[in-house]
Amino acid sequence: MKLAPNAGIMENYRKARTVEEPSACPFPGLPADTPEVRVRDGSKIRNLMGFAVGRMETDACRQILFSGAGRSVAKAVSCAEILKRRFRGLHQHTRLLYRTAHEVWEPLEPAAGLDSLTVSRSVPAICVLLSKDGLDSGQPGYQAPGACDALWAQAGPEEAAGPRQGQRRKRGAGRGKGARGGPLAGKEGAGHLRKKTAVQA
Repeated sequence: MKLAPNAGIMENYRKARTVEEPSACPFPGLPADTPEVRVRDGSKIRNLMGFAVGRMETDACRQILFSGAGRSVAKAVSCAEILKRRFRGLHQHTRLLYRTAHEVWEPLEPAAGLDSLTVSRSVPAICVLLSKDGLDSGQPGYQAPGACDALWAQAGPEEAAGPRQGQRRKRGAGRGKGARGGPLAGKEGAGHLRKKTAVQA
């Protein structure tokens, strides 16, 4: 049974699985043996990159495709950027599209006589093609090698510096109000804290 999601109905069901409908490759003429890294929500980036790096280290592999849908889009982009930093000189084509996902819901109580439901959703997706060889620069979504190196250079010093001083104080005890030896120490501070606790209760 197929229907649109409804909160009143779905509270009696649990999601059993999600089946993604196959879609055509958005890059016409792509060789059939091109490896594709299909990024899922629960995929480990370390495992994905191990596969991708192993393929791209061989001379026979000239291109690789990353794809992700829904919450996996950001992870697919991250994988592509990591690979571009590992292998300099890669050309990139990016395509944005929608894919159809079918969610199969099973009743919480099978004895209640409810049928299983299939909910169809259109989710945003991305496909990123990386190539050692040149790609058509006139196509939308083309990115030349080294196009984002300046952005990585700007982000590098900030990442290396770590969290700001104010952020470290928030995680630690610090010497703010209420700290030992601070403005609220002693009887006056204790009275203030008791009043505050009473109001919160």
